[in-house]
Amino acid sequence: MAIPMARFHLQLLHSFPFPIKTPRFRFTHQFNFNHNRKLCSSLAPRASSQVNCSIVGGLLDYLNESWTQFHATAEAKEQLIAAGFQLLSENEEWDLQPGGRYFFTRNMSSLVAFAIGEKYSVGNGFHVIAAHTDSPCLKLKPKSASSKSGYLMLNVQTYGGGLWHTWFDRDLSLAGRVIVRHNDGTFLHKLVKVKRPLLRVPTLAIHLDRTVNKDGFKPNLETQLIPLLATRHEDATADHKGKNSELSSKDAHHPLLMQILSDEVGCKIDDIVSIELNVCDTQPSCLGGGNNEFIFSGRLDNLASSYCALRALIDSCQSPEDLSNEHAIRMVALFDNEEVGSDSAQGAGAPTMFQAMRRIVDSLVHNYVGESVYERSIRQSFLVSADMAHGVHPNFSDKHEEHHRPEIGKGLVIKHNANQRYATSGVTAFLFKEVGKINNIPTQEFVVRNDMGCGSTIGPILASGIGIRTVDCGISQLSMHSVREICGKDDVDTAYKHFKAFYQNFSDIDKKLCVD
Repeated sequence: MAIPMARFHLQLLHSFPFPIKTPRFRFTHQFNFNHNRKLCSSLAPRASSQVNCSIVGGLLDYLNESWTQFHATAEAKEQLIAAGFQLLSENEEWDLQPGGRYFFTRNMSSLVAFAIGEKYSVGNGFHVIAAHTDSPCLKLKPKSASSKSGYLMLNVQTYGGGLWHTWFDRDLSLAGRVIVRHNDGTFLHKLVKVKRPLLRVPTLAIHLDRTVNKDGFKPNLETQLIPLLATRHEDATADHKGKNSELSSKDAHHPLLMQILSDEVGCKIDDIVSIELNVCDTQPSCLGGGNNEFIFSGRLDNLASSYCALRALIDSCQSPEDLSNEHAIRMVALFDNEEVGSDSAQGAGAPTMFQAMRRIVDSLVHNYVGESVYERSIRQSFLVSADMAHGVHPNFSDKHEEHHRPEIGKGLVIKHNANQRYATSGVTAFLFKEVGKINNIPTQEFVVRNDMGCGSTIGPILASGIGIRTVDCGISQLSMHSVREICGKDDVDTAYKHFKAFYQNFSDIDKKLCVD
């Protein structure tokens, strides 16, 4: 949410602490999983016993893989391909068929996936869940190399509205993408993730800042939020003596950093022609709390919503019969840059989703001759804007409106705002709650206090962009925009079930209500 988005099977082992290993990464924390709750991977076989299956294990896996918006998109792409979805290119013609499942990516940081009902007919609508892949973080500046008091430092930009004090004294590293020159003169786009602790932003000792607990910790974000990379060696210092203070293109980043990146990517330093890196917290996502009822993790806002939406789409059309009676088109849209306003080619402010909808309709029209097919499709469509919600904080409960205090573990939160900071209306709230009601899935409601500002989501952007009916909702959480956030384990499963029920039941519910 902006301020004013397991591929492996977790085995059920004994309840004493144990390390969990996977082929791709290792959890360094210890877990006690509840034996009474089955954790299932995204690739588990279908079975009637899976009605109560939990996707929490898959979410933890997804979070630990998805350090950046690029990795989140790549991970979603891999899961869609594994589930049988066909990869499309926006640069090529599309040949789509009823019953088909497709997706495409843009900038490797946004993604649109969709499944076409076998009973689709011209003018039928889209049922969409939209979320975002980005989270507040620190990003390297184009010229990141700097030195202070014998240390090699990395200059960073703040991205989004983070709680920046939480980034101090954390074991940090770097992840993102690089462009690499290949031997044949072509350029390759590669993702990179340095898994070991690489950086740290140290706080000032209390002995040198005696009033910090009374006056508050208020660091200067330009001069005091600069990560340490290493100590500066004398030979490196000598190499730079006499050079112009303006860094050359090769010196834009510390040679040590470039060597680390080249080792990770497996190329020569000179072959790296561009980098786009986020500073990331290295602590793995995990279960926590006295009963393992919480998820402790970075980037829950909004990868938790993204994963629940992705899994709901995949699992709602796993077998041919899942789409055999569907008249609509089921869709997931994951956007980048929500935390900074969505105004980018890969953000919700771009016409990515709407262009995809028009192309889908055009591809399925065939020989139909009629008026305003696309516009009629939009009028029959419905969008769920899924972004994390503010749960009531036990130490700051007065920050919530007295009668709208969402709790962890009580279901998805439907967000309302009379000034349209959220896109929910009385009609869209009813329809989404009705999906939950017929499936015995609880919901909560949230409205901000009148004496406080209200955040926003991609909901109003998409709703106003094309006039699609929209409801804003989210999983309740604490510590939003901290480097380490908290949400409820059960709420993840509840969100998944609600989203899956939305895909499976919304067509039948929607046709029972007539407004215009």
